[in-house]
Amino acid sequence: MTSVMDRRAFISGATLALLAAPLAAPAQPKVARIGILNFGPMTSDMIGPQPRHASTIAFLRGMGELGYRYGQDFVTEPRGGEGRPELWAGQAAELVRLNVDVIVAAGPNLGTLTQATSTIPIVMSAGDPLGDAFAQSLGRPGGNITGLSLQGVDTAGKRLELLKELVPSAVLVAVLWTKATRTGPQYLRAAEAVARARGWKLLTLEVRAPDDIEQAFKAATDARAGALLDLATGLTFPRARQVAELAARNRLPVMYDLRGYVEAGGLIAYGADIREVWRRASGFVAKILKGARPGDLPIEQPTKFDLVINLKTAKALGLTIPQSLLLRADQVIE
Repeated sequence: MTSVMDRRAFISGATLALLAAPLAAPAQPKVARIGILNFGPMTSDMIGPQPRHASTIAFLRGMGELGYRYGQDFVTEPRGGEGRPELWAGQAAELVRLNVDVIVAAGPNLGTLTQATSTIPIVMSAGDPLGDAFAQSLGRPGGNITGLSLQGVDTAGKRLELLKELVPSAVLVAVLWTKATRTGPQYLRAAEAVARARGWKLLTLEVRAPDDIEQAFKAATDARAGALLDLATGLTFPRARQVAELAARNRLPVMYDLRGYVEAGGLIAYGADIREVWRRASGFVAKILKGARPGDLPIEQPTKFDLVINLKTAKALGLTIPQSLLLRADQVIE
C-alpha cells in the first residue's frame, strides 16, 4: 500500500512540476541579412525601409511585393565605393566577414566579389556574366552568381549610333572608357566595331580614377570632338552631376547609359531600366532565401530599355533634338 501511495505521490508531483515549468518559447524565424554592394555612394539613406537611393527603393519595393517585411523578415547591410575602385575590395571583404545570407551587387563590383567569396550567393543587379566569365551559361550559370544582365556591351554600339543621330555634324566623337571594371574594354571594342563599320572617327580617352574625368573632358575639347560617349559608368555615375556640369562647361553633347545621368542634368541616355533591374533582383533573393542554389537559377536579360532626353540641357547646348529621337524617347525632361 505504501508503494502505491509513493508512486501516486511521485506522479502527482511530476505533473505539478510540469505545469509550473514555463513553456518553451517558439523558435523565432530567422531575419535574413542581405548585403548590398554598389559602386556609388552608400549612405545612411540606404538603410531602413524608406531610403532615398533609387535602386535600393526599387529593390525594397520588390521585396515588399513578394511579402518580405523590412526589419521582420530581412535587414540590409549596404556598402558603397563612392566610385573609387580601390575601395570595392575592402567592402566586399567586409560583407563576407559579416557572413550575410546573400549579396546584391552592381556589375562593376562583381569582380571584387568573386575574389572575396565563392560560397555566399551573389545576385547581380546588372552585369555581363558571360563576358566577365562569371557564369558558365545564362541558362545554368553554375557557381554562386546569378541575377540580371545589363547588356551594356550589346548597347554600347547602339548608344554611339544614337549619339551620331543626335549630332550628325560631329566628325570626331570622344569615348570615355576605363579598365577599372572588367567590362570597360569590352564596351570600348563594341563601340569601335560600330565606328569602323560606319567610317566614324573616335578619340578614346581612358580614365583610371575619378580625378581623370575633368582632364578627359579637356582633352576632348582640345581635340575638337563634336560629342562624347560615356562608357565609364563605374567611375562617372557616382558623379553624374559633376559630369553633367563638365559637359555643359565644355559644351559637349554626351551620351550615357543610365537615366540617372539625365535626371542629374545630362543630355541623353539609352540603356536598361536600372530601377526595374534592381526590383527584379528581389525575386532572385527570395528564391535563394528559400533554399535555391544561385548556380541553378537562369540569368535574366533586361526587358525594358529607356531612351531619356533632357530638353533643357539640349537648349543650353544650342542643340535641336531630331524629331525621330523625340518620337522614340521613353521620357523627355523639360
